[in-house]
Amino acid sequence: MTHTTTGEPTRSARGTTVPVLAFAGIVVAVMQTLLVPVIKDLPRLLDTTPGNATWVLTSTLLSGAVATPIMGRLGDLYGKRRMLVLSLAVMVAGALLSAFSDALVPMIAGRTLQGFAMGAIPLGIGLMRDMLPRERLGSAMALMSSSIGVGGGLALPAAALVAQHADWHALFYGAAGLGVLAIALTLLVVPESPLRARGTFDLPGALGLSAGLVLFLLPITKGSDWGWSSPPTLGLFAAAAVVLLLWGLMELRVKAPLVDLRTTARREVLLTNLASIMVGVSFYVVSLVLPQLLQLPSATGYGLGQSMVVAGLCVAPLGLTMMFTAPVYSRLSARYGPRTTLIVGLLVIGVGYGGGLGLMSAAWQTVVTSVLLGAGIGLAYSSLPALIIGAVPASETGAANGLNTLMRSIGTSVSSAVIGMVLADTADDAGGVAVPTMHGFRISFLIATGAVAVGLVLAFFLPRRRPSATTQLRASSEEDANLARAEGVLHGFRGRVLAADGTPVARAKVTVIDRHGRQAGAALSAADGGYAVPVPGAGPYVLAARAAGHGPLAHSATHAGDGRPVDLDLSLPGETVPA
Repeated sequence: MTHTTTGEPTRSARGTTVPVLAFAGIVVAVMQTLLVPVIKDLPRLLDTTPGNATWVLTSTLLSGAVATPIMGRLGDLYGKRRMLVLSLAVMVAGALLSAFSDALVPMIAGRTLQGFAMGAIPLGIGLMRDMLPRERLGSAMALMSSSIGVGGGLALPAAALVAQHADWHALFYGAAGLGVLAIALTLLVVPESPLRARGTFDLPGALGLSAGLVLFLLPITKGSDWGWSSPPTLGLFAAAAVVLLLWGLMELRVKAPLVDLRTTARREVLLTNLASIMVGVSFYVVSLVLPQLLQLPSATGYGLGQSMVVAGLCVAPLGLTMMFTAPVYSRLSARYGPRTTLIVGLLVIGVGYGGGLGLMSAAWQTVVTSVLLGAGIGLAYSSLPALIIGAVPASETGAANGLNTLMRSIGTSVSSAVIGMVLADTADDAGGVAVPTMHGFRISFLIATGAVAVGLVLAFFLPRRRPSATTQLRASSEEDANLARAEGVLHGFRGRVLAADGTPVARAKVTVIDRHGRQAGAALSAADGGYAVPVPGAGPYVLAARAAGHGPLAHSATHAGDGRPVDLDLSLPGETVPA
């Protein structure tokens, strides 16, 4: 699958592009965490049973799981920025619907629409890959990947404060306002990517995947209520297995599938996705356990007796630490590669959960646990998109990262179901109210430690690659370009990089991408705009040119492999813009 240059942007990525994309990811996380402070009050607020009230959370999870790979593929085909704005717009509509509702069904409908925003994460990562110079890409992807945790950590105390001192509908008005701001900033700052995947949207594949995911995730999220051995639970699991198997067979026969299963089956992609499930499990355990431990009354003998707001503040370092690990990840990954960074992150998570088993007797100890786990989860999450991007063609970035984000969502779903069951089975009855026990909290931490151990095994089996092959694209120096031009580049592309008015552009970065989305060569243009890039063999290529103050260009070209250079001048499109 290759890419073309339809819909080229008229401006290059600015310095504000990454913060705006990360802000969009944080807005999505805020939407997910919005109702955590009022979960226990939902049956009363919506005048319904506790079992029905859980659909307010389940609906968001299901729609997010369905939307993530679909929006990623639509972004590859029709424009990642366009689909990002659409995802956020649907979220805003859902937030407003929920804000005006006090009934269960409209609330579920609104929360379902809000789940569509989950597609923003893979779309943002895809935009970064398409636009940013390689030296900035590692830290940018790390920040975007961690934004879910960052937003969740920051939203907990803020949502608790609002829920404690204002009408709970204000949570949805706030989410809608943040969504509108994210849309406006995206339209103002983020240019559309010029890269497009060829083919059409696989509607039968989308419907099949949606049906399979709903059938699989529904019994996971409702198993504790229905009973894990009940006919509905087992029947849905069996139906999910059949639907997903048939869907997989169909996808292997489609020319332009929603998910390229052959690519997904590659060792690096498969192991990374499986490790993502384990990271998702470990991330959600702390989010479920620590707030409950902090808010339980001290009369239980182990509860810390903190208010909703203080509990949120104690867990907030989880998200803040994830945000600050992004630049650390960039340096570690540049030197040792994302595989090593993933292993280090998982080890830190293991230390956090192991130490947390003995750090549950004071509020400050939960802060220490949150910081350790935030650092480890931040490193692990930051490594995942780099591992995926290093293993898939450029035109499949959105879909591949969408699938990876889906794997994390499956991890959090499994975590929610399993930990919910553990806490329910180990709870004490106090006047008809089930109270979680310290024994249940410790078992939950041990389960998270086990998930980390599985993730470590998977990470160790990832293929070793030099950091330069996965996290860096080394551009040739101007002297290398001049030397290559002097020698004629008998097997490659050469020419001049020109501005829209025909003047030469010096120090423009020219990157040649092969049919598999891998870099085949790179160079910087000389003072006269001249460039020369050798290529390994015959075939179609895309030449991507970018320079400060100019719009980017992606140009398709073919090399015959006959030993002669292809002369090709690259004219940067549009007006010059501020760097």
